[in-house]
Amino acid sequence: MSRISTHVLDTVKGRPAAGVAVRLEARQGDGWSLVAEGRTDADGRCSALAEDAGAGDFRLIFLTADYWQEQGRTSIYPEIAVTFHCSGEGHYHLPVLLSDNSYTTYRGS
Repeated sequence: MSRISTHVLDTVKGRPAAGVAVRLEARQGDGWSLVAEGRTDADGRCSALAEDAGAGDFRLIFLTADYWQEQGRTSIYPEIAVTFHCSGEGHYHLPVLLSDNSYTTYRGS
């Protein structure tokens, strides 16, 4: 079974993006079902979205609209969806580097 976590960093401000709402969903047939949801902590982390995920397709949805509003900034990305395949083995840490008009993601450790 796999552990799934994330980390959001605001690259414009050079600090963690605290308070970003995050949803973890699993593919179920033609749709998606909610696995977990939370908010990034003061360090920008959601470290326990799933502790025992099996193999399959998942997606992390970062609901960024409220974060932008709280920061007094605008963005073309009111939400970001990162879809990935999980083997069911190992730790899947998927950080997002966030700015007003771009984002990057990668598999971290």
